[in-house]
Amino acid sequence: MSNLHSTERFSNRVADYVRYRPTYPVALFDWLRDAQGVTPDWRVADVGAGTGISSKMFLDGGHPVTAVEPNAAMREAALTWLGGNPRFRAVDGRADATTLDDASVDLVSVAQAFHWFDPASTRQEFHRILRKGGLAAIYWNSRRLTGTPFLVGYEALLQTYGTDYTSVAERYADEPRMREWFGTGWRATAQFDHCQLLDFEALRGRLMSSSYAPKEGHPNHAPMIDALRKLFDDCQEHGKISFDYDTRVYVGEVP
Repeated sequence: MSNLHSTERFSNRVADYVRYRPTYPVALFDWLRDAQGVTPDWRVADVGAGTGISSKMFLDGGHPVTAVEPNAAMREAALTWLGGNPRFRAVDGRADATTLDDASVDLVSVAQAFHWFDPASTRQEFHRILRKGGLAAIYWNSRRLTGTPFLVGYEALLQTYGTDYTSVAERYADEPRMREWFGTGWRATAQFDHCQLLDFEALRGRLMSSSYAPKEGHPNHAPMIDALRKLFDDCQEHGKISFDYDTRVYVGEVP
Protein backbone atom coordinates (compact mmCIF):
# COMPACT_ATOMS: atom_id res chain seq x y z
CA MET A 1 0.00 0.00 0.00
CA SER A 2 1.01 3.56 -0.58
CA ASN A 3 1.84 5.41 2.62
CA LEU A 4 -0.45 8.24 1.49
CA HIS A 5 -3.26 8.57 4.04
CA SER A 6 -6.62 7.42 2.71
CA THR A 7 -8.21 10.83 3.34
CA GLU A 8 -5.61 12.50 1.10
CA ARG A 9 -5.25 9.95 -1.70
CA PHE A 10 -7.54 11.89 -4.06
CA SER A 11 -6.43 15.47 -3.34
CA ASN A 12 -4.60 15.80 -6.67
CA ARG A 13 -7.33 14.00 -8.63
CA VAL A 14 -10.36 16.12 -7.79
CA ALA A 15 -10.87 17.61 -11.28
CA ASP A 16 -10.87 14.17 -12.90
CA TYR A 17 -13.06 12.81 -10.11
CA VAL A 18 -15.68 15.53 -10.61
CA ARG A 19 -15.81 15.13 -14.38
CA TYR A 20 -15.39 11.41 -14.94
CA ARG A 21 -16.47 9.33 -11.95
CA PRO A 22 -19.76 7.51 -12.52
CA THR A 23 -23.04 8.43 -10.89
CA TYR A 24 -25.31 5.77 -9.38
CA PRO A 25 -28.32 4.21 -11.13
CA VAL A 26 -31.76 5.66 -10.51
CA ALA A 27 -32.91 2.10 -9.81
CA LEU A 28 -30.85 2.12 -6.61
CA PHE A 29 -32.66 5.18 -5.27
CA ASP A 30 -36.02 3.78 -6.34
CA TRP A 31 -35.25 0.53 -4.49
CA LEU A 32 -34.40 2.41 -1.29
CA ARG A 33 -37.70 4.25 -1.55
CA ASP A 34 -39.98 1.42 -2.68
CA ALA A 35 -38.45 -1.61 -0.95
CA GLN A 36 -36.86 -0.06 2.15
CA GLY A 37 -39.36 2.69 3.00
CA VAL A 38 -36.97 5.63 2.68
CA THR A 39 -39.03 8.81 2.18
CA PRO A 40 -37.96 12.34 1.15
CA ASP A 41 -38.26 13.69 4.70
CA TRP A 42 -35.49 11.36 5.89
CA ARG A 43 -32.35 13.26 6.91
CA VAL A 44 -29.35 11.81 5.07
CA ALA A 45 -25.74 11.84 6.25
CA ASP A 46 -23.61 11.05 3.20
CA VAL A 47 -20.37 9.87 4.81
CA GLY A 48 -17.21 9.97 2.72
CA ALA A 49 -19.21 12.10 0.28
CA GLY A 50 -16.21 13.12 -1.81
CA THR A 51 -17.20 15.60 -4.51
CA GLY A 52 -20.92 15.05 -3.90
CA ILE A 53 -21.87 12.48 -6.54
CA SER A 54 -23.86 10.38 -4.06
CA SER A 55 -25.16 13.45 -2.21
CA LYS A 56 -26.74 14.76 -5.42
CA MET A 57 -28.75 11.56 -5.83
CA PHE A 58 -30.46 12.19 -2.48
CA LEU A 59 -30.84 15.93 -3.07
CA ASP A 60 -32.57 15.18 -6.37
CA GLY A 61 -34.90 12.90 -4.40
CA GLY A 62 -35.89 15.75 -2.07
CA HIS A 63 -33.83 14.84 1.00
CA PRO A 64 -31.95 17.16 3.36
CA VAL A 65 -28.32 16.03 3.02
CA THR A 66 -25.24 16.55 5.15
CA ALA A 67 -22.06 15.57 3.34
CA VAL A 68 -19.34 14.36 5.72
CA GLU A 69 -15.92 14.56 4.03
CA PRO A 70 -12.43 14.99 5.54
CA ASN A 71 -10.64 15.87 2.30
CA ALA A 72 -10.76 19.66 1.95
CA ALA A 73 -10.35 19.75 -1.84
CA MET A 74 -13.17 17.28 -2.36
CA ARG A 75 -15.41 19.00 0.17
CA GLU A 76 -14.91 22.34 -1.57
CA ALA A 77 -15.74 20.74 -4.91
CA ALA A 78 -19.00 19.43 -3.44
CA LEU A 79 -19.86 22.86 -2.04
CA THR A 80 -19.11 24.52 -5.37
CA TRP A 81 -21.40 22.07 -7.15
CA LEU A 82 -24.22 21.65 -4.62
CA GLY A 83 -23.89 24.51 -2.14
CA GLY A 84 -26.65 26.53 -3.79
CA ASN A 85 -29.22 23.99 -2.62
CA PRO A 86 -30.62 25.02 0.79
CA ARG A 87 -31.05 21.36 1.74
CA PHE A 88 -27.31 20.70 1.41
CA ARG A 89 -24.47 21.29 3.82
CA ALA A 90 -20.97 19.85 4.12
CA VAL A 91 -18.91 19.24 7.24
CA ASP A 92 -15.30 18.31 7.90
CA GLY A 93 -15.64 14.90 9.49
CA ARG A 94 -14.65 11.27 9.24
CA ALA A 95 -16.57 8.00 9.29
CA ASP A 96 -15.57 7.41 12.90
CA ALA A 97 -15.94 11.08 13.94
CA THR A 98 -18.67 12.67 11.83
CA THR A 99 -19.24 15.70 14.15
CA LEU A 100 -23.01 15.05 13.86
CA ASP A 101 -25.35 14.95 16.87
CA ASP A 102 -26.66 11.81 18.51
CA ALA A 103 -29.73 10.31 16.78
CA SER A 104 -29.79 13.19 14.28
CA VAL A 105 -29.90 11.12 11.08
CA ASP A 106 -32.53 8.86 9.48
CA LEU A 107 -30.29 7.38 6.78
CA VAL A 108 -26.52 7.02 6.60
CA SER A 109 -25.38 6.83 2.98
CA VAL A 110 -21.93 5.50 2.17
CA ALA A 111 -20.85 5.03 -1.41
CA GLN A 112 -17.45 4.25 -2.87
CA ALA A 113 -15.50 5.30 0.25
CA PHE A 114 -16.61 2.49 2.57
CA HIS A 115 -13.58 0.29 1.90
CA TRP A 116 -11.31 2.95 3.41
CA PHE A 117 -13.17 3.01 6.76
CA ASP A 118 -12.26 1.18 9.96
CA PRO A 119 -15.19 -1.24 10.37
CA ALA A 120 -15.52 -1.30 14.15
CA SER A 121 -15.22 2.43 14.92
CA THR A 122 -17.39 3.29 11.91
CA ARG A 123 -20.18 1.01 13.10
CA GLN A 124 -20.04 2.59 16.55
CA GLU A 125 -20.29 6.10 15.08
CA PHE A 126 -23.16 5.19 12.75
CA HIS A 127 -25.06 3.66 15.68
CA ARG A 128 -24.58 6.93 17.57
CA ILE A 129 -25.81 9.31 14.87
CA LEU A 130 -28.75 7.20 13.60
CA ARG A 131 -32.15 7.53 15.18
CA LYS A 132 -33.79 4.33 16.41
CA GLY A 133 -35.09 2.52 13.34
CA GLY A 134 -32.83 4.49 10.99
CA LEU A 135 -30.91 2.71 8.27
CA ALA A 136 -27.46 2.61 6.74
CA ALA A 137 -27.20 2.11 2.96
CA ILE A 138 -23.73 1.11 1.78
CA TYR A 139 -23.22 0.84 -1.97
CA TRP A 140 -20.63 1.10 -4.69
CA ASN A 141 -20.09 0.67 -8.39
CA SER A 142 -18.11 -2.51 -8.94
CA ARG A 143 -16.38 -2.47 -12.33
CA ARG A 144 -16.95 -5.66 -14.27
CA LEU A 145 -13.69 -7.48 -14.91
CA THR A 146 -14.91 -9.68 -17.76
CA GLY A 147 -17.67 -9.77 -20.35
CA THR A 148 -16.15 -7.66 -23.14
CA PRO A 149 -12.66 -7.38 -24.64
CA PHE A 150 -12.44 -3.85 -23.26
CA LEU A 151 -13.21 -4.90 -19.68
CA VAL A 152 -10.65 -7.71 -19.81
CA GLY A 153 -8.03 -5.41 -21.33
CA TYR A 154 -8.66 -2.63 -18.80
CA GLU A 155 -8.19 -4.99 -15.86
CA ALA A 156 -4.92 -6.22 -17.39
CA LEU A 157 -3.79 -2.61 -17.84
CA LEU A 158 -4.38 -1.86 -14.15
CA GLN A 159 -2.57 -5.01 -13.09
CA THR A 160 0.41 -3.99 -15.23
CA TYR A 161 0.69 -0.26 -14.51
CA GLY A 162 -1.25 0.49 -11.30
CA THR A 163 0.84 1.58 -8.34
CA ASP A 164 -1.00 -0.30 -5.56
CA TYR A 165 -3.98 -1.53 -7.53
CA THR A 166 -4.19 -5.06 -6.13
CA SER A 167 -4.15 -3.99 -2.49
CA VAL A 168 -6.84 -1.35 -3.12
CA ALA A 169 -9.04 -3.72 -5.11
CA GLU A 170 -8.89 -6.30 -2.33
CA ARG A 171 -10.36 -3.82 0.18
CA TYR A 172 -13.88 -4.04 -1.25
CA ALA A 173 -16.18 -6.16 0.89
CA ASP A 174 -18.39 -9.00 -0.32
CA GLU A 175 -21.84 -9.94 0.95
CA PRO A 176 -20.67 -12.25 3.77
CA ARG A 177 -18.46 -9.50 5.18
CA MET A 178 -21.26 -6.94 4.89
CA ARG A 179 -23.69 -9.28 6.64
CA GLU A 180 -21.11 -9.66 9.41
CA TRP A 181 -20.67 -5.88 9.64
CA PHE A 182 -24.42 -5.26 10.00
CA GLY A 183 -24.88 -8.22 12.34
CA THR A 184 -28.42 -8.47 13.68
CA GLY A 185 -29.32 -5.25 11.86
CA TRP A 186 -28.91 -6.80 8.41
CA ARG A 187 -31.94 -6.20 6.20
CA ALA A 188 -31.39 -6.59 2.45
CA THR A 189 -29.10 -6.40 -0.55
CA ALA A 190 -29.67 -5.67 -4.22
CA GLN A 191 -27.66 -5.30 -7.43
CA PHE A 192 -28.21 -3.09 -10.47
CA ASP A 193 -26.67 -2.75 -13.92
CA HIS A 194 -24.88 0.52 -14.63
CA CYS A 195 -22.50 1.88 -17.27
CA GLN A 196 -20.71 4.91 -18.64
CA LEU A 197 -20.27 5.51 -22.38
CA LEU A 198 -16.87 7.19 -22.70
CA ASP A 199 -14.83 8.70 -25.49
CA PHE A 200 -11.05 8.50 -25.14
CA GLU A 201 -10.65 11.75 -23.20
CA ALA A 202 -13.33 10.69 -20.73
CA LEU A 203 -11.81 7.21 -20.43
CA ARG A 204 -8.43 8.76 -19.71
CA GLY A 205 -10.00 10.99 -17.05
CA ARG A 206 -11.85 8.03 -15.55
CA LEU A 207 -8.56 6.15 -15.24
CA MET A 208 -6.73 9.14 -13.76
CA SER A 209 -9.46 9.62 -11.14
CA SER A 210 -8.34 6.32 -9.57
CA SER A 211 -5.91 6.59 -6.68
CA TYR A 212 -3.71 3.78 -8.02
CA ALA A 213 -3.22 5.32 -11.50
CA PRO A 214 0.33 6.72 -11.72
CA LYS A 215 0.40 10.48 -12.31
CA GLU A 216 2.42 12.29 -14.96
CA GLY A 217 6.13 12.05 -14.11
CA HIS A 218 5.86 8.50 -12.78
CA PRO A 219 7.69 5.99 -15.03
CA ASN A 220 4.50 3.98 -15.52
CA HIS A 221 2.34 6.94 -16.58
CA ALA A 222 3.29 7.35 -20.26
CA PRO A 223 3.29 3.64 -21.10
CA MET A 224 -0.04 3.25 -19.30
CA ILE A 225 -1.64 6.02 -21.38
CA ASP A 226 -0.17 4.50 -24.57
CA ALA A 227 -1.67 1.14 -23.62
CA LEU A 228 -5.01 2.80 -22.85
CA ARG A 229 -5.03 4.48 -26.28
CA LYS A 230 -4.41 1.16 -28.02
CA LEU A 231 -7.08 -0.58 -25.93
CA PHE A 232 -9.59 2.15 -26.77
CA ASP A 233 -8.78 2.07 -30.48
CA ASP A 234 -9.13 -1.71 -30.58
CA CYS A 235 -12.46 -1.78 -28.70
CA GLN A 236 -14.31 1.47 -29.48
CA GLU A 237 -17.58 1.53 -31.35
CA HIS A 238 -18.63 4.82 -32.91
CA GLY A 239 -15.93 6.59 -30.90
CA LYS A 240 -16.91 5.29 -27.46
CA ILE A 241 -16.51 2.30 -25.15
CA SER A 242 -18.91 1.00 -22.52
CA PHE A 243 -17.44 1.05 -19.00
CA ASP A 244 -19.72 -1.46 -17.26
CA TYR A 245 -20.50 -1.84 -13.55
CA ASP A 246 -22.56 -3.85 -11.13
CA THR A 247 -23.89 -1.46 -8.49
CA ARG A 248 -24.27 -3.31 -5.19
CA VAL A 249 -26.16 -1.99 -2.19
CA TYR A 250 -26.39 -3.33 1.37
CA VAL A 251 -28.97 -2.00 3.82
CA GLY A 252 -29.69 -2.49 7.48
CA GLU A 253 -29.93 -0.97 10.93
CA VAL A 254 -26.70 -0.50 12.88
CA PRO A 255 -27.10 -2.13 16.30
